[in-house]
Amino acid sequence: MLFIGIDLGTSAVKLLLMDETGKILKIVSREYPLYFPHPGWSEQNPEDWFEKTMEGLKELLSGQDRSRVRGISFGGQMHGLVVLDEQDRVIRPAILWNDGRTGKETDYLNNVIGKKILSRYTANIAFAGFTAPKILWMKENEPEQFRQIRKIMLPKDYLAYRLSGTFCTDYSDASGTLLLDVEHRCWSREMMEICGITQDQLPELFESWEPAGTLRKEAAEELGLSPEVKVIAGAGDNAAAAVGTGTVGPGGCNISLGTSGTLFISSDTFRVDENNGLHSFAHADGNYHLMGCMLSAASCNRWWMEEILRTKDYGREQKEITGLGENRVFWLPYLMGERSPHNDPDIRAAFIGMSMDTTREDMTLAVLEGVAFGLRDSLEVARSIGAAPERTEICGGGARSPLWRKIIASVMDLKVDLIESEEGPGYGAAILAAVGCGAYGSVKEAAEKLVKVTGTEEPDPALVKKYEEKYRKFRAFYPALKNLQKTELLTAPGRESRLQ
Repeated sequence: MLFIGIDLGTSAVKLLLMDETGKILKIVSREYPLYFPHPGWSEQNPEDWFEKTMEGLKELLSGQDRSRVRGISFGGQMHGLVVLDEQDRVIRPAILWNDGRTGKETDYLNNVIGKKILSRYTANIAFAGFTAPKILWMKENEPEQFRQIRKIMLPKDYLAYRLSGTFCTDYSDASGTLLLDVEHRCWSREMMEICGITQDQLPELFESWEPAGTLRKEAAEELGLSPEVKVIAGAGDNAAAAVGTGTVGPGGCNISLGTSGTLFISSDTFRVDENNGLHSFAHADGNYHLMGCMLSAASCNRWWMEEILRTKDYGREQKEITGLGENRVFWLPYLMGERSPHNDPDIRAAFIGMSMDTTREDMTLAVLEGVAFGLRDSLEVARSIGAAPERTEICGGGARSPLWRKIIASVMDLKVDLIESEEGPGYGAAILAAVGCGAYGSVKEAAEKLVKVTGTEEPDPALVKKYEEKYRKFRAFYPALKNLQKTELLTAPGRESRLQ
């Protein structure tokens, strides 16, 4: 049997073909454009996703025995708003997870409706990237288009709809909409009323491994597949990545160093931290998880390398770095604002502590350390409510750096396990497809059998001590920078109303 995992990312769709033993047979990637029509906005055309996915599937299946394909599943960028009219036409470009236009709506939800009420309805508070604030923004700013909405879906679910005809989502991805009652695993009637939508406009909910349908006849014929191929609901990218790294069941932990950075802690119990600094979401294994998400992780390093240093030779830039834990330069990784645990779309990045003897290597190291400290912020919240992992898996493009792994291990004081497959969301999606097609009895069973640890980065006790001191200093910078930037925003033309 063969299974296809589709990872619908922010810059590209990555498709993976896996057999029932977990062996990856082929990987294909297709890029698509990202649009920034206004400062702070981030959009994509859902048709681009589908077109590139179909192109990628054809290449992925080229030369393969297509009769062996049993299931297709997804791991996808979360929170994006995709809206269709009654003819199933996309009404407007998708508003993405990293779009910052919803400051007014987020403030309304958190401060007028109230954080405690939101947490009671959904287990979470409003973040600028979540789906519900986007719906409110559209209602206020595009009322004519808002009235045309018949279907509201998330990015990966648009692919599932085009492939199967089933209007569906899964609990893990739905958790990030601020429309789901996470504890009771159902749509929140109160949130629907607040947003001015009905349950008919929202998709049917599935567990991540459950079949949502089979391939539409047209899609099957175009791909040369059987129409009996199952389309499995799939998961949000972080939950799918957690499955792909074996982070299932109580106490598992995964760190993802992708465009954004996440700390993901799986649990068999539902819990929420007092200040909602972490997201409390449903997991793809049928249980729950806590997640801290920083908006800029590996993208910080990419910005520094490619936009500032004008190089793509990441390895060379890290080769000469020494003196871990002794760097006097700090990097605050807020290039696009920050989500966890600060929930501050207006904060911006900064270097602090430079002097005449500061080197190129010092600043490169500061970027790597700053991202690690940002992740540590979320870990501290988790520890405060009793979620205290001793080790973590790691995935994402940044995880390929031995230096960054070493820094992460000692900043977090966690053992960092390297996984044989680096294809987090895509591999997790393929595993979900295998479970949905009956190759394994549960997500936990599949992950235990298929995910293999190839090595471990141990925290260095001496470095842990040095980084503990540096982290205490790092924690003091955000409040100071926030107050400074808030003063600047208050005096900037056109910004007063947003902050009142």
